Amino acid sequence: MEVNKEKIRYILQFFFDKGQNASQVAEIVHGVYGTDTITANYMQLWFRRLLSGIFDVKNAPRTGRPVVENIDKITEMIEVDRHVSGRSIAQKLNIDNKTVLNHLRKVEFKKKLDV
Repeated sequence: MEVNKEKIRYILQFFFDKGQNASQVAEIVHGVYGTDTITANYMQLWFRRLLSGIFDVKNAPRTGRPVVENIDKITEMIEVDRHVSGRSIAQKLNIDNKTVLNHLRKVEFKKKLDV
């Protein structure tokens, strides 16, 4: 059963507030959601965080590649000229060539030899 990690963290915080330890909570969570839901190490990590006073259980914003804002422009450029290269699209939009190729693969544009 796929369970939202944020939901599990709220459950851990609830049992932490009740005064139960990580092993007791592990039995309860595994009994309800299954043994593959959360590992003992993950549970102990969150109990240590709660003990240290960190009670924020929401998912923190992550760093990484920004979402490409011009995905519609990539599709438009392909519709206008089917022979345009991925590299030229990347240069015109000032984004990485791999991003363009990944998008084209997702929308199922294929090379002639791949068909």
